[in-house]
Amino acid sequence: MGEATKVLFITQEITPYLPESEISTICRQLPQAVQDGGKEIRTFMPKFGCINERRNQLHEVQRLSGMNLIIDDTDHPLIIKVASIQAARMQVYFIDNDDYFHHRQTMADENGVEYEDNNERTIFFARGVLETVKKLRWTPDVIHCHGWMTALVPLYIKKAYHDDPFFRNSKIVYSVYNDDFKTPFKEGYDTILRLDGVEDSDLTSIKNQSVDFVALSKLALDFSDAAIEGSETINAQVKEYASEKFSDKFLSHQTAETYIKAYTDLYDKVM
Repeated sequence: MGEATKVLFITQEITPYLPESEISTICRQLPQAVQDGGKEIRTFMPKFGCINERRNQLHEVQRLSGMNLIIDDTDHPLIIKVASIQAARMQVYFIDNDDYFHHRQTMADENGVEYEDNNERTIFFARGVLETVKKLRWTPDVIHCHGWMTALVPLYIKKAYHDDPFFRNSKIVYSVYNDDFKTPFKEGYDTILRLDGVEDSDLTSIKNQSVDFVALSKLALDFSDAAIEGSETINAQVKEYASEKFSDKFLSHQTAETYIKAYTDLYDKVM
């Protein structure tokens, strides 16, 4: 037998670390099912400040922590934590940073006001995951991104990391959910997200303008290999864009009974 297929799950939510939602439930059940089906998995999410570290038994992984990521000319230390879901024999890695995550709620504060630096948080999260996967010396065949906090992963994989031996052959599946944010990212996002390998031509859709949910989703889809309608209802513009771009590699919304097989079939199709 050949090596097991490796699937990297990058998500903004997983239960039980965050309350049950469409994304958090799928991202709890799907990795376990994929692992039970014989594939290798790694799973990452942000370590939002509202996650109880003691109750969930998170601990820092010193050998993976310590790198600084520079965003908008400021150094931000990358802290990696890990916890186990014992019933699933599954580890979850957490991306943490004092400025972006440690004392924060998820995407908005206690009053429902979205954080002004959500733009920088998407950059830190995407880069933090990819740098940590490299430190783990793990080579994913498929990368499945869930939710808009993961939207820069496809761009970075295909442009900034396209020659990296850990990601050179990785295929990307992007799931779009009914999780639109209301406050657009301020102008300049195209500048601060830059890494070597990302060209002006890659960012024409967001250059010199504020970036809303539709624009961010389209940017993610532009560099993905397949897409999934993760919620029963998603943004109509994004759905139309994805279905036209991917044709038979755009998977429409699946029920709780059908999604695991449908998603794993899609992984096989893109590889």
